[in-house]
Amino acid sequence: MSNRSLLLPLQSILANRMEPSLFFPTLLPVLGKLLQCDRCFLYLRNPNRQIGKVTHCWRRTPDFPDLTESDWQPEPAEWQEDPLFVASVRAVPSIYIEDVETASPEVVNREFERRYYGHRALVHAHLCSGGQLWGVLQPCMFGQPRVWSEFDRSVITQVTARITPLAIEYVQAMTEGIEPSRTKLQE
Repeated sequence: MSNRSLLLPLQSILANRMEPSLFFPTLLPVLGKLLQCDRCFLYLRNPNRQIGKVTHCWRRTPDFPDLTESDWQPEPAEWQEDPLFVASVRAVPSIYIEDVETASPEVVNREFERRYYGHRALVHAHLCSGGQLWGVLQPCMFGQPRVWSEFDRSVITQVTARITPLAIEYVQAMTEGIEPSRTKLQE
């Protein structure tokens, strides 16, 4: 099957105007299968209130951990130990990690990734607008490294551009009235 035919379901979803609460659970399985990854999750955050949660998580099989969270939480102080998250709140471009085990410690905190996520390769795709991080889309692989191809990168770029406004809409609707966090990451 060609990349072009694999893209048709994704393009159909991206062209459809759905409510974010319906859009994200429709998108993640298609994206996960297209990228042939083990898990793909969406972490959304309110940058003004410093709260967030994994709102949606697709897994190729139930063997992979489901990171979905029910409540919006203050961002943990430990995330300051995560160079990927620190980079994302600075609104740098998305980061492609082929192998957590061999990546530079300036880019990946190996122990942090093992403790919290357990994946071996990942994309830390940043959903940014106006210099603020509203979310992270994270396709990943377990057990083996992964070279993220130009096709993969093109898909991620297309998807993040399309979903960032929906992520903002979703976050604003879902976090209205939630008290701001007392802990603030250094942005």
